[in-house]
Amino acid sequence: MTPPPGLTPAEERLWAAFPTGTTVVLGDDLPEGPLPELTVRADVLTRLMLGACEARPGAVAALRLRGAYIVGRLDVSGGTVEHELRLERCRLVEEPDFSNADTRQLRFADCRMPGFDGGGLRADGYLSLSGSTIDGQVRLPRAQLSGGFRMNGTRITAADPAEWALFSGGLVVDVGTFIRDAEITGGVRFVGARMNGGLFMERTVLSNPGRIALDAQNMVVEDAAEFSAGFKAVGTVRLRSARFNGILSFSKGTLDSSDPERMSLHASHMYADELLLWTSERIRGRVSLSYSRVGVLHDHPSVWPDELFLNGLVYETLRGAGFKDRLDWVARDPQFHLQPYEQLAAWYHGVGSDDLARKVQLAKLRARRRRLHFIGRAWNHLLDWTVGYGYRPWLAFAWFAFLLAVGTTVFSVEKPHAIRPPDELPDFHALVYSLDLLIPLDTFGQQLAYDAVGWSRWVAYLLVATGWVLATALIAGVTRVLRPG
Repeated sequence: MTPPPGLTPAEERLWAAFPTGTTVVLGDDLPEGPLPELTVRADVLTRLMLGACEARPGAVAALRLRGAYIVGRLDVSGGTVEHELRLERCRLVEEPDFSNADTRQLRFADCRMPGFDGGGLRADGYLSLSGSTIDGQVRLPRAQLSGGFRMNGTRITAADPAEWALFSGGLVVDVGTFIRDAEITGGVRFVGARMNGGLFMERTVLSNPGRIALDAQNMVVEDAAEFSAGFKAVGTVRLRSARFNGILSFSKGTLDSSDPERMSLHASHMYADELLLWTSERIRGRVSLSYSRVGVLHDHPSVWPDELFLNGLVYETLRGAGFKDRLDWVARDPQFHLQPYEQLAAWYHGVGSDDLARKVQLAKLRARRRRLHFIGRAWNHLLDWTVGYGYRPWLAFAWFAFLLAVGTTVFSVEKPHAIRPPDELPDFHALVYSLDLLIPLDTFGQQLAYDAVGWSRWVAYLLVATGWVLATALIAGVTRVLRPG
């Protein structure tokens, strides 16, 4: 097809190559300036993409251009693009606009541009911005990318820290989202996104200190979500109500809120088949897993932050930490809650460690005790020392045996005097007399037949009092076990 008049030599080459999809190479490096031999008007690219030039029979038309300096705005908004677009090492002076367009495969490889607008874009193929440098915002709200989304090695810098560097809402990506080795300064917004082929962000750095580095609330990821192998987020990673039908991995990654009072990882009300939270260094900032459901939780004490919010977290399997570490784990919530202890006890019970489950219940009651008023704390201390809140009833028998030995020794040395006529007296026995004092009921008849004298009377009073206390504590402790909480 004869090219229209007014085209530059570079544009004529592009027009002639389009019907066969031949790549036009104007330069091998990214242009530094508008040299005449490298300059192409965006209007020419727009006309080609929207059908101004027909394909050659027996060939597949495509717009493939390398090393060009593109002036003007590449604008196909609302249009239908039937041909592949591939720009390599091109500099775009203005932000390309693909909003609400229907396109085939789009590739901007190692390019430089002031932004990208793909709001409502429907691509029958992948969108690739790999290797590109974008000094502005990438917009993809409501975009549908059937062939995947690639931003490997991309550098995005938001012009304003308050703006999103990558903004999307309701983004749908099939095949997979690959954002590896990228550097994004500013927030990334994937709210409501659906990643049907996984999300892979290994070695990517998200930097938005004091703000949200990644907002992925209500996101759904099929397969794996890899924030791992050198991934770093400076700012908050928010995964509230997200769903990961596969593994969610922060293995060898870094989470740094840049402020210890801010959330580093906000993953409440989340679902994941497996959560691997074993970062390369200690998490800086708070972490919330409240009301989330996790199949397998694999973490390590060396990475836990000072504050963990675990109330409502439900899991099937725990890995990576021992029993004492897990007690410290559930105690890191600044607000006391029963559920994290109950869940941990249930898990130990489920794996057959009933003794450890009882120790968790004890730890729960001791943690709760610290938040009671003085009288409540005193009573709880008594329950703990005497019967271990009912989880250690053998303590009551140990105390009983000790006091019985004391009483037997004392009343063998200082025999009580009789208070009944000789013909009504049972034979005195120090052991039986001590038992009668300790047991709240007059079981053996010794207590009503003999009365301690002198200093031993105080021992008798002590045995009677402690007998009632032990009996009360044992009943209260057993009742607490039968009705926990």
